[in-house]
Formats: sequence, C-alpha cells, structure tokens
Amino acid sequence: MTTLADPVPGGRPGDVERAAALAGELSGQGVHGIVLSYVDTAGVARVKTVPTARLAAAAAWGVGMSPVFDTFLANDSIVTTDVLGSPDGDLRLYPDLDHLVVLVGQPGWAWAPVDRITQEGEPHPGCGRTVLRRIVREAAAHHGLTFRAGIEVEWAVAQGPSGGDFVPATTGPAYSAARQVELSDYTADLLAAFAAQQVEVEQLHPEYAAGQFEVSVGALDPVAAADRSVLVRQTVRAVAARHGLAVSFAPAVRAQGVGNGGHIHLSAWREGVNLHSGGTGRYGMTDDAECFAAGVLAHLPALTAVTAPSPASYLRLRPSQWAGVFTAWGRETREAAVRVVTGTAGVRDEAANLEVKPVDLAANPYLALACLIAAGLDGMTSSMPLPEEITGDPARFETGQAAARGVHRLPTSLDEAVEEFREDARLRTALGPVLADAVIAVRRGEIAAVDGLDDEQVAAAYRWKY
Repeated sequence: MTTLADPVPGGRPGDVERAAALAGELSGQGVHGIVLSYVDTAGVARVKTVPTARLAAAAAWGVGMSPVFDTFLANDSIVTTDVLGSPDGDLRLYPDLDHLVVLVGQPGWAWAPVDRITQEGEPHPGCGRTVLRRIVREAAAHHGLTFRAGIEVEWAVAQGPSGGDFVPATTGPAYSAARQVELSDYTADLLAAFAAQQVEVEQLHPEYAAGQFEVSVGALDPVAAADRSVLVRQTVRAVAARHGLAVSFAPAVRAQGVGNGGHIHLSAWREGVNLHSGGTGRYGMTDDAECFAAGVLAHLPALTAVTAPSPASYLRLRPSQWAGVFTAWGRETREAAVRVVTGTAGVRDEAANLEVKPVDLAANPYLALACLIAAGLDGMTSSMPLPEEITGDPARFETGQAAARGVHRLPTSLDEAVEEFREDARLRTALGPVLADAVIAVRRGEIAAVDGLDDEQVAAAYRWKY
C-alpha cells in the first residue's frame, strides 16, 4: 500500500536507515544506479539517476531538478505560466522506497517513483503524484473511500531502431497465434521480467493494430497503479531494445487505423466492500457507484484534456473504433466511453469496476487518475443521476436521438478539450491553480507545435515521443 505521507527534509521516519540498508543489498546484487522517475505535464516520463551509494542521501535530502520541466512539451520546447517555465528555482525529488524495483530489462539499474517538494519542504503544487495522493487521502477522510485501479498498456512493436517510419515487427493478423509466435521470445522475456519485478500480469496478447500488443496488470491503490503503469512501459521498452526492437506507446503511430489506448479501470470501496457490486442499482451497482459513474460521464469532455492530452490523441478518438468517443455508458459495451464491468458470476464482488476508454498513454497517469476520482466524487456528493444505458454503437444515433439520451460527441480536437477543461471548475480545483494552469499552457503549446501539419505529420511528430 502506498504511503499517503508527503516526504520531508531529512527523510520520512525510518527512510534514511532503510535506504542505507537497501543500498547495501542492491550493490550486492550488482545494481549500480537508481532511476528516479516522474511524469511531466505532457505525459513524458522524465528521470534523474544517482549511484546506488547515494540512495540514503536521496531519501534524506532529495535530488535536485528544475521546476521548468512542468511546462516542457513532448518535443522538449518550454512554455510558461505565471509561476512555471522560468529558469529560476529548484525542487527536491524524493524516492518512494516502497516501490523501488530492480530492473530486469536494464541490468545494473533499479527504479523508483518520486515525489517532488520545494526547497522549503512544502509539497510542490505541480507534482501529479503528490496531487493524486492528496485526493486519495481526502477521499478516505471525507467519504470513507478507497480505490483500486489498473491501467491497460497498449504498444506497437516496430523493427528497430526507433526514430523514423513505423515498420511493424510482425505480419500476423490481429489477436493471432501467428503474431504471438513471431515475437514469442520477446514476450516470454517480458513476462519473466514482470514476474521478477513483482508486476502481476493478468493478460499479455497481440492486439488489433499492426504490430500491437497489450498487457493488463492487477489492480492496486491509485498511486501504486500509476507507478506500475510507468514501470510497465519502462520494462516493455527496455526488453524490446535487448531484442533489437523499437516500441511506441503514442496514441497514433499512423494517421489512420486503431491507435494505442491506456484504458483505466477504477472501482470505489468502503469498509472493504466494492461499491460496484451487491447493490440495488443497475447491474448490482450501489447508489454511490451509479452517482460516481454519472460524475465521470458529466466531466468527460473536460477530462479528455487530461486523459487524451496530445494532438495525436484525436487521431485515435474516432467513432466505431472502440475508443469511446461519446458520453455514454453500458454494461460490457466497448464503444461506450464508460464501460460497466460486472465480472463473471462468482467473482463480482472483487472484479466489478468502471472502465474509462477515452484514455491513452500520452496521459500523465497520476493526473488522469486524480481527475477521474475527482469527477466521480463530484457525482457522489451531488447525487448525480446516471442516465439511460446505451447498447451497441452510439454512432448509429441521429442527432436528436442522441441528445434525447444524453449522448454527446466528446471533443474532436485538443483545442476543444482545453476549452472544456478551462470551463470545468471542479477539475481545475482538484488539480490546484498551479497544475491546472500548467495543463492548459502545455496543451496550448502542443497545439501550436503542430499548427499547419496534416494528420500524417502529426502522427509522425509524436510517434517516438511516448
């Protein structure tokens, strides 16, 4: 379970001694360095690294990094807000020792997610991991809620090296045994790496698009689930490189066709009971679970600025491609933006959850989960009614039919999504003014960066950024 305590100068109680002992153990295992990992506002995983012998010092006093990275774009250009984007200042990166992992795909290295605090010892308002931890902490204190979350990871495997056109590393059909055989050695090594890193894998299989695979992992508390998503991608990329392959998690590696998603599964729990099962509502949902789902639906247009944050995201968010581009929900309806997963009879108390589909892996997972939980909590506290269920493909409805059912098209561009986010006070408040302004500024920067490009050029611009 992730600690909900913020780091402090001098280290959390017991962390320095623990880090010193860990450093000795890691050195004995041939680990020479620690990757200190966080995700910026654009969704890019950024790192600092330290020698293993410096782990205790990092646990005590952190590692320095400029706050300017909160306003980096995916192409490494920098935008500004009224408080972020200048060359001034410093932050301290504190590793979470509970989630330190020896990297099997990168011999000699271990990995740990970080929280960022100011030099004065205050939580950095631009740190997505800190914000998610705060929202989880407040949900427990004010609503008696905990959450379980899992993030699906889809990626496209290409003939290496990366950097140019996308040439699939497989020729087999979607979901086919032929494709699985073609990359059998790679995927077997990947499963071995996950097992050694204690990443619980539920499925790993070929997916729909050319060269595409997907891994589904077990649910954890939201902060740990976001950490795991970052670790999974680090591992997928590292193991691929050892096989001479290149991978892309970009929302769209090509302008046409199905892109890479990062669907989020989320369930709310109270006193050890899953609110999405055993209730008197539709498909066993409790009243709170229905209201939670209604809140997610109501905020989806603004949420897309966080869950689909790249111009390339809108090459993926197209009707009738299972991307969930309408404000609709349904039981096991894969065209609905919010899919109610009841699970199989016999395990529903554990398995029932919501799957949110208009999410891709350009999203910062900490921000995505923070905003989804905030949206769901808004639905609960205001007793939002869950609208009519939709079956089949919502794209079949004529405009009047769709409106009567509360079915609306989600933003078709990042520009539209940013405007929805700008108008959504609940989500902006959840992130806080510093981070909300950074989200808007970074999205505006991404829009400007692709101004005048056609769809193929947009896909190419982001193909190897994620």
